[in-house]
Amino acid sequence: MKLHTDTSVRVTVQSKDLPWVDSPVPGVQRQLIERDGDEVARATSIVRYAAGMTFFSHEHELGEEFIVLEGDFNDEYGSYGPGTYVKNPPGSRHTPFTVHGCTILVKLRHMEKNDTERVVIDTANAEWFPGTVPGLSVLPLSEFGTTHTALVRWQPGTYFKMHNHFGGEEIFVLEGMFQDENGNYPAGTWIRSPHMSAHVPFSENGCLILVKVGHLPPIKNKIF
Repeated sequence: MKLHTDTSVRVTVQSKDLPWVDSPVPGVQRQLIERDGDEVARATSIVRYAAGMTFFSHEHELGEEFIVLEGDFNDEYGSYGPGTYVKNPPGSRHTPFTVHGCTILVKLRHMEKNDTERVVIDTANAEWFPGTVPGLSVLPLSEFGTTHTALVRWQPGTYFKMHNHFGGEEIFVLEGMFQDENGNYPAGTWIRSPHMSAHVPFSENGCLILVKVGHLPPIKNKIF
């Protein structure tokens, strides 16, 4: 399957409009946001686990990162409630389960093989830092090479200046309404903007977004 695999174009997806697709494992459903491959795929998805579900032990050859949107996600290393961010490095293995059910936003096979740090952050109790303009606060989650991942909270009426994204930008709106000159993006919206794209973001009513930048390389010209 190839879904939104061309990273040279801007893509906006409202996840709430996507169907739930059954996975091969009973009790696990997915909303497919981007995907390159079949069951083993480079992918971004929202995954829903039914209450009492235990997933089989599996390895993440090229890593996994996720944020818990609701419910309880667990494995042999810990329990992760709503708002918890987890990055499992390439080659890691775990056996996930849930007691009451959960929903997570997950990215698979996006990591470099030498990114070996495991990260677990309870964002509800972590330290936030002032952003570069008044009204912004930032919670760094992970960085490796040119790739940076963070939560960014926008107070109502916050405006940012026009800027370019070297290595592109990926946003998932967790709360509120994120905006720019191209449109309004309510909670559940996924936006991927290509290398060196530019925009003027703002939020009239406030929002919370998950942001990843610097991970989309320039598209090289093909030689025929």
